[in-house]
Amino acid sequence: MREILGRRRRLLSGRNDGKPELIGAALTFATEWQWPVLPGVAPDPQGRAGCGCPDPECTVPGAHPFDPGLLAATTDERMVRWWWTNRPSAPIVLATGGGAPCAVSLPALAASRSLAALDRKGMRLGPVVAGPHRWAILVAPYSMEQLGDLLYAQDFVPGSLRFHGEGGYLALPPSETGHGPIRWERAPLPGSATPWVPDVEAVVDAAVEALTRKGVSAPEL
Repeated sequence: MREILGRRRRLLSGRNDGKPELIGAALTFATEWQWPVLPGVAPDPQGRAGCGCPDPECTVPGAHPFDPGLLAATTDERMVRWWWTNRPSAPIVLATGGGAPCAVSLPALAASRSLAALDRKGMRLGPVVAGPHRWAILVAPYSMEQLGDLLYAQDFVPGSLRFHGEGGYLALPPSETGHGPIRWERAPLPGSATPWVPDVEAVVDAAVEALTRKGVSAPEL
């Protein structure tokens, strides 16, 4: 019990004595929350490029699967422990969809506005993952048909709004990527079981409103 509680505290803080506690977080995601995870490719250790993968123009440096591929994501404790024992600095990548949460991501400023709008409406939110430039709001799994109907009902969908559904992925805290650290903007409740997440509909409405509001400049979109 002490080990589990300690792991959760490290997961929520993202740090252990000043160092990322990646294996503890990965085990919590996989074994306690049943979120399938796998190690990301990690930033280039030589610093010659943003990412350790062969693509010199990688747009998500260090924050994507490479070897193994996304289909290897698992909740198996032995596999997760083996991966991070051998690759202790690897980012934690969540395979979204299926039984795991999906996510809606958008630029950080617009995401902050979206959260404020949802708070004003009194809407309950689950965890929110924040990178240096983009935040991702975790939502309940959705189908492509459901997402298509939802987007069709919008007058305009900004191109900077991204969806991490079935077959997608997302880096989780306390990963370190080529763009910087991944943290919780809104962390799971301490000691909670599998975190609750909202349905996608209300989150998309707030995100579209935030992105189309006057005052959001082109670089932020």
